[in-house]
Amino acid sequence: MNMVNKGFPKFGMSQAGAFVAALKNYNLPDFILVLVAKECKSELLERGRIDDRLQSMNDEALELLHRVFVGCQEDKAGKYAQYRFFAYVSSMYHKCEVLVNETIPGATGKNHKIPVAVKNNGMYIAVAYNKATGNPVNKKETTRFYDMVDDIKKGDHGTMLIDAIYGSSVNFRGDALVELENLSKSRSDDPENMLNFKTANFENNIYSVTKC
Repeated sequence: MNMVNKGFPKFGMSQAGAFVAALKNYNLPDFILVLVAKECKSELLERGRIDDRLQSMNDEALELLHRVFVGCQEDKAGKYAQYRFFAYVSSMYHKCEVLVNETIPGATGKNHKIPVAVKNNGMYIAVAYNKATGNPVNKKETTRFYDMVDDIKKGDHGTMLIDAIYGSSVNFRGDALVELENLSKSRSDDPENMLNFKTANFENNIYSVTKC
Protein backbone atom coordinates (compact mmCIF):
# COMPACT_ATOMS: atom_id res chain seq x y z
CA MET A 1 0.00 0.00 0.00
CA ASN A 2 1.40 3.39 -0.89
CA MET A 3 1.42 5.67 2.16
CA VAL A 4 1.25 9.37 1.44
CA ASN A 5 3.92 10.94 3.60
CA LYS A 6 3.46 14.64 2.86
CA GLY A 7 2.29 15.61 6.35
CA PHE A 8 5.18 14.06 8.21
CA PRO A 9 8.50 15.02 6.66
CA LYS A 10 10.65 15.14 9.81
CA PHE A 11 10.29 11.91 11.62
CA GLY A 12 8.51 9.74 9.12
CA MET A 13 5.26 7.83 9.48
CA SER A 14 6.39 5.65 12.36
CA GLN A 15 6.83 8.47 14.89
CA ALA A 16 3.83 10.51 13.76
CA GLY A 17 1.77 7.32 13.52
CA ALA A 18 2.70 6.40 17.08
CA PHE A 19 1.64 9.85 18.28
CA VAL A 20 -1.70 9.58 16.47
CA ALA A 21 -2.25 6.05 17.85
CA ALA A 22 -1.65 7.26 21.41
CA LEU A 23 -3.56 10.55 21.14
CA LYS A 24 -6.71 9.15 19.57
CA ASN A 25 -7.42 7.37 22.89
CA TYR A 26 -7.55 10.70 24.68
CA ASN A 27 -10.84 12.50 24.55
CA LEU A 28 -9.34 15.66 23.11
CA PRO A 29 -11.93 18.40 22.76
CA ASP A 30 -12.26 20.15 19.43
CA PHE A 31 -11.21 23.56 20.74
CA ILE A 32 -7.91 22.11 22.04
CA LEU A 33 -7.09 20.78 18.55
CA VAL A 34 -7.94 24.22 17.13
CA LEU A 35 -5.76 26.02 19.72
CA VAL A 36 -2.78 23.74 19.16
CA ALA A 37 -3.15 23.85 15.36
CA LYS A 38 -3.15 27.65 15.55
CA GLU A 39 -0.12 27.74 17.82
CA CYS A 40 1.85 25.35 15.62
CA LYS A 41 0.63 26.87 12.33
CA SER A 42 -0.77 23.49 11.42
CA GLU A 43 -3.60 22.47 9.16
CA LEU A 44 -6.55 20.73 10.81
CA LEU A 45 -9.34 18.81 9.20
CA GLU A 46 -12.53 20.58 10.30
CA ARG A 47 -14.51 17.44 10.94
CA GLY A 48 -14.18 13.70 10.69
CA ARG A 49 -12.80 10.84 12.77
CA ILE A 50 -10.32 11.82 15.46
CA ASP A 51 -7.44 9.87 13.89
CA ASP A 52 -8.04 11.51 10.50
CA ARG A 53 -8.11 14.91 12.14
CA LEU A 54 -4.91 14.21 14.07
CA GLN A 55 -3.26 12.91 10.92
CA SER A 56 -4.04 16.20 9.18
CA MET A 57 -1.92 18.07 11.77
CA ASN A 58 1.79 18.80 11.35
CA ASP A 59 4.66 17.22 13.32
CA GLU A 60 4.99 20.12 15.70
CA ALA A 61 1.30 20.03 16.66
CA LEU A 62 1.32 16.25 17.21
CA GLU A 63 4.48 16.50 19.28
CA LEU A 64 2.98 19.25 21.43
CA LEU A 65 -0.26 17.34 22.01
CA HIS A 66 1.74 14.23 22.89
CA ARG A 67 3.91 16.16 25.36
CA VAL A 68 0.88 17.73 27.04
CA PHE A 69 -1.60 14.86 27.22
CA VAL A 70 0.39 11.63 26.97
CA GLY A 71 3.65 12.72 28.61
CA CYS A 72 1.94 15.15 31.05
CA GLN A 73 5.07 17.30 30.82
CA GLU A 74 5.46 20.78 32.28
CA ASP A 75 6.79 23.93 30.68
CA LYS A 76 8.10 27.08 32.39
CA ALA A 77 5.19 29.26 31.29
CA GLY A 78 2.63 26.74 32.54
CA LYS A 79 0.94 26.54 29.13
CA TYR A 80 0.86 22.73 29.06
CA ALA A 81 -0.92 22.72 32.42
CA GLN A 82 -3.49 25.19 31.06
CA TYR A 83 -4.24 22.96 28.06
CA ARG A 84 -4.79 20.00 30.41
CA PHE A 85 -7.05 22.12 32.61
CA PHE A 86 -9.10 23.30 29.61
CA ALA A 87 -9.62 19.68 28.55
CA TYR A 88 -10.54 18.71 32.13
CA VAL A 89 -13.19 21.44 32.38
CA SER A 90 -14.53 20.54 28.94
CA SER A 91 -14.93 16.88 29.99
CA MET A 92 -17.33 17.98 32.76
CA TYR A 93 -19.71 19.78 30.42
CA HIS A 94 -20.80 17.66 27.48
CA LYS A 95 -22.43 19.37 24.51
CA CYS A 96 -21.66 22.80 25.90
CA GLU A 97 -19.58 25.53 24.31
CA VAL A 98 -16.17 25.96 25.94
CA LEU A 99 -14.52 29.36 25.52
CA VAL A 100 -10.91 30.18 26.25
CA ASN A 101 -9.65 33.57 27.51
CA GLU A 102 -13.10 35.04 27.76
CA THR A 103 -13.76 38.54 29.09
CA ILE A 104 -16.94 38.76 31.16
CA PRO A 105 -18.20 42.01 32.71
CA GLY A 106 -19.39 41.93 36.31
CA ALA A 107 -22.04 43.95 38.18
CA THR A 108 -19.39 46.51 39.17
CA GLY A 109 -18.65 47.21 35.51
CA LYS A 110 -15.24 45.59 35.79
CA ASN A 111 -14.23 43.25 32.95
CA HIS A 112 -12.96 39.92 34.26
CA LYS A 113 -10.55 37.87 32.14
CA ILE A 114 -11.52 34.22 32.56
CA PRO A 115 -9.15 31.50 31.26
CA VAL A 116 -12.02 29.13 30.51
CA ALA A 117 -15.78 29.64 30.52
CA VAL A 118 -18.64 27.31 29.62
CA LYS A 119 -21.83 28.36 27.85
CA ASN A 120 -25.07 26.48 27.44
CA ASN A 121 -27.71 27.92 25.11
CA GLY A 122 -25.71 31.12 24.88
CA MET A 123 -25.56 31.68 28.67
CA TYR A 124 -22.54 31.25 30.95
CA ILE A 125 -23.03 28.30 33.28
CA ALA A 126 -19.46 27.84 34.55
CA VAL A 127 -16.20 29.73 34.87
CA ALA A 128 -12.83 28.23 35.72
CA TYR A 129 -9.35 29.38 36.61
CA ASN A 130 -6.13 27.39 36.97
CA LYS A 131 -2.88 28.23 38.72
CA ALA A 132 -0.21 26.50 36.66
CA THR A 133 3.09 27.63 38.23
CA GLY A 134 4.53 29.10 41.41
CA ASN A 135 3.58 28.53 45.04
CA PRO A 136 0.49 26.69 46.27
CA VAL A 137 -2.73 28.70 46.03
CA ASN A 138 -3.08 30.93 49.10
CA LYS A 139 -6.02 32.47 50.94
CA LYS A 140 -5.71 35.82 49.15
CA GLU A 141 -5.95 34.10 45.78
CA THR A 142 -9.08 32.07 46.62
CA THR A 143 -10.71 35.22 48.06
CA ARG A 144 -9.91 37.12 44.86
CA PHE A 145 -11.41 34.27 42.81
CA TYR A 146 -14.56 34.26 44.95
CA ASP A 147 -15.01 38.04 44.62
CA MET A 148 -14.53 37.89 40.85
CA VAL A 149 -17.07 35.08 40.41
CA ASP A 150 -19.52 36.80 42.75
CA ASP A 151 -19.26 40.01 40.69
CA ILE A 152 -19.93 38.07 37.45
CA LYS A 153 -22.87 36.25 39.06
CA LYS A 154 -24.47 39.55 40.10
CA GLY A 155 -24.03 41.04 36.61
CA ASP A 156 -26.19 40.68 33.51
CA HIS A 157 -24.10 37.79 32.16
CA GLY A 158 -24.12 35.68 35.32
CA THR A 159 -27.80 34.93 35.81
CA MET A 160 -27.40 31.25 34.82
CA LEU A 161 -23.91 30.81 36.30
CA ILE A 162 -23.84 27.86 38.69
CA ASP A 163 -20.26 26.49 38.82
CA ALA A 164 -16.92 28.06 39.59
CA ILE A 165 -13.84 25.84 39.43
CA TYR A 166 -10.42 26.77 40.78
CA GLY A 167 -7.77 24.39 39.48
CA SER A 168 -4.18 24.18 40.61
CA SER A 169 -1.12 22.37 39.31
CA VAL A 170 0.81 23.55 42.37
CA ASN A 171 -1.58 22.46 45.15
CA PHE A 172 -3.62 24.51 47.64
CA ARG A 173 -2.74 25.72 51.10
CA GLY A 174 -5.17 24.43 53.73
CA ASP A 175 -6.30 27.90 54.79
CA ALA A 176 -7.05 28.79 51.16
CA LEU A 177 -9.49 25.88 50.86
CA VAL A 178 -11.10 26.67 54.22
CA GLU A 179 -11.52 30.34 53.25
CA LEU A 180 -13.20 29.47 49.94
CA GLU A 181 -15.52 27.03 51.69
CA ASN A 182 -16.47 29.63 54.31
CA LEU A 183 -17.16 32.28 51.66
CA SER A 184 -19.21 29.83 49.68
CA LYS A 185 -21.24 28.85 52.78
CA SER A 186 -21.91 32.50 53.58
CA ARG A 187 -24.02 32.88 50.42
CA SER A 188 -27.78 33.01 50.81
CA ASP A 189 -29.64 29.81 49.99
CA ASP A 190 -32.05 31.11 47.38
CA PRO A 191 -31.68 29.34 44.01
CA GLU A 192 -31.01 32.57 42.12
CA ASN A 193 -27.94 33.18 44.22
CA MET A 194 -26.61 29.62 44.14
CA LEU A 195 -23.00 29.00 43.14
CA ASN A 196 -21.00 25.79 43.48
CA PHE A 197 -17.35 26.48 44.18
CA LYS A 198 -15.08 23.54 43.36
CA THR A 199 -11.33 23.14 43.67
CA ALA A 200 -9.36 20.67 41.56
CA ASN A 201 -5.76 19.64 42.05
CA PHE A 202 -3.52 18.16 39.36
CA GLU A 203 -1.78 15.13 40.86
CA ASN A 204 -0.59 11.82 39.40
CA ASN A 205 -1.29 13.16 35.90
CA ILE A 206 -4.99 13.86 36.49
CA TYR A 207 -7.15 16.59 37.95
CA SER A 208 -9.26 15.55 40.89
CA VAL A 209 -11.68 17.57 42.99
CA THR A 210 -10.14 18.39 46.35
CA LYS A 211 -11.98 18.48 49.64
CA CYS A 212 -11.21 20.79 52.53
